[in-house]
Amino acid sequence: MREFSLPALYEVPADGNLTDLVRRNAAQHPDTAVIGRKDPAGQWVDVTAAQFLLEVRAAGKGLIASGVQPGDRVALMSRTRYEWTLLDFAVWYAGAVTVPVYETSSAEQVEWILGDSGAVVVVVESAAHEAAVESVRERLPQLKHVWRIDTGAVDALGPAGTDISDAVLDERATAARADAPATIVYTSGTTGRPKGCVLSHRSFFAECGNVVERLGPLFRTGDSSVLLFLPLAHVFGRLVEVASVMAPIRLGHVPDIKHLTDDLQGFRPTLILGVPRVFEKVYNSARATAEAGGKGRIFDRAAATAIAYSKALDAPGGPPLRLRLAHRVFDRLVYSKLRAVLGGRATHAISGGAPLGERLGHFYRGIGFTVLEGYGLTESCAATAFNPWDRTKIGTVGQPLPGSTVRIDDDGEVLLHGEHLFTGYWNNEPATAEAVSDGWFHTGDLGTLDNDGYLTITGRKKEIIVTAGGKNVAPAVIEDRIRADALVAECMVVGEGRPFVAALITLDEEFLPRWAEQHGKSGHSTAELAADPELLAEVQHAVDQGNAAVSQAESVRKFLVLPGQFTEESGHMTPSMKLRRGVVAKDFAAQIESLYAR
Repeated sequence: MREFSLPALYEVPADGNLTDLVRRNAAQHPDTAVIGRKDPAGQWVDVTAAQFLLEVRAAGKGLIASGVQPGDRVALMSRTRYEWTLLDFAVWYAGAVTVPVYETSSAEQVEWILGDSGAVVVVVESAAHEAAVESVRERLPQLKHVWRIDTGAVDALGPAGTDISDAVLDERATAARADAPATIVYTSGTTGRPKGCVLSHRSFFAECGNVVERLGPLFRTGDSSVLLFLPLAHVFGRLVEVASVMAPIRLGHVPDIKHLTDDLQGFRPTLILGVPRVFEKVYNSARATAEAGGKGRIFDRAAATAIAYSKALDAPGGPPLRLRLAHRVFDRLVYSKLRAVLGGRATHAISGGAPLGERLGHFYRGIGFTVLEGYGLTESCAATAFNPWDRTKIGTVGQPLPGSTVRIDDDGEVLLHGEHLFTGYWNNEPATAEAVSDGWFHTGDLGTLDNDGYLTITGRKKEIIVTAGGKNVAPAVIEDRIRADALVAECMVVGEGRPFVAALITLDEEFLPRWAEQHGKSGHSTAELAADPELLAEVQHAVDQGNAAVSQAESVRKFLVLPGQFTEESGHMTPSMKLRRGVVAKDFAAQIESLYAR
């Protein structure tokens, strides 16, 4: 058993709640822009701390006037937009509890979350969301109101609450203490029904307060900014939201990542929050563009130089003169253009959800854009470990959140302890008892700690594959390496009880047409390309790259490229883009069997 902890950098106020942040910002930074939002013309306009407080208070009064009582659950089902953050704080101002619902959720999922949480109000964004709720409403006896953002629900809350006095609102806003529930966030549910994680105001204070303090230079009031394109139904998105208000720094929202490059260049954030797939796509798109323009070799040399430069930063004496000169040349030719794609001002990103990989980690640091990898779960209120801005160890997910402890159990499982942890699963004491023992949360993930307390995640206990030869295989390592290839969308390793490890692979829908055009195969269907020998050879190269990271017994011997996609709509992915392995294994049982046919 091994464990590591860091002292807290932030003290949680015992008698406070998250509404304190909005009041404090308005008092201390009234004219500072805390939100950037798009006007009807598509231009970014600022919302000051004083304006935000007024809008939150007005919406809070409207919720109270509609009958929302202290402790009631109010659900939000919407894409990432300004109104989401506004309503989140308004719900807390009314003394209630926010229940996020993924905007991609099915009617069945909506029914479960609204019913299990006992939500009395749900605010949806669109007609499609409203239809999903209405289709199950008769089975939701506690649901009193369904409001819609795009028909003016938020604008109507202000006038509806004009009869609620400031005194009544202030009493509601200040009643909750740190240990009161702030939100119930439902896990995306790779197996079984989603479980509602109860996160208190204390959880967010401990989480965001220590993140902001440890990453202080990235959260400079009046200078720093972050563009949020992650779903706010995911706890990582909520971390960004609350930490931005806590700092405070300017926060922008993007509901649709189809135009993310334009939004990055318009908003020009200093900090970017994302998942590895975003950074993989930026790299792959840049390389493909360079190759199409006849500059593929230059890009590859620039990438190799960036990686070498980053690695040399960790070596005694730093990068040698020749490498520094080459790096300077490529900075003018390549790196500055890549930074411009990311808005031109961002120096750091925080990445979570899956491993980024050492190659990309060094590449990005080498171009002057450091990706700080972190690790967390819904139960840990997002990040429970992250790389500090000044002591990054690429390839790890960093040190524990200050004020918390990470322990590696005898079987390799990662255990957590700290104020940021959830208080339990809503309406599910057996699940809580199974997950928490003697104050330690059992993550189900496997990992290691080095001598400096940096955590590396090596796999998931329940996903360990045991081959017929008795070899234990952690799929994450090889899957992440294969998935880093531009052609690959998803990869799922199989082999439980089988003589060797194999894999199901899907192709990246965005990159595939470009590949087909470059290889004179435009117009070919995905099914045709999935069987094309030239494409299969490139996928084999990706598999070979993955195999290089593991032992021979763990390597993928055979693979099958599927003509379709693993998607949330098909039931093969969760809303947070995790594979539902059991569903995939069941639906593609015949294809898996074919991999082992003699």
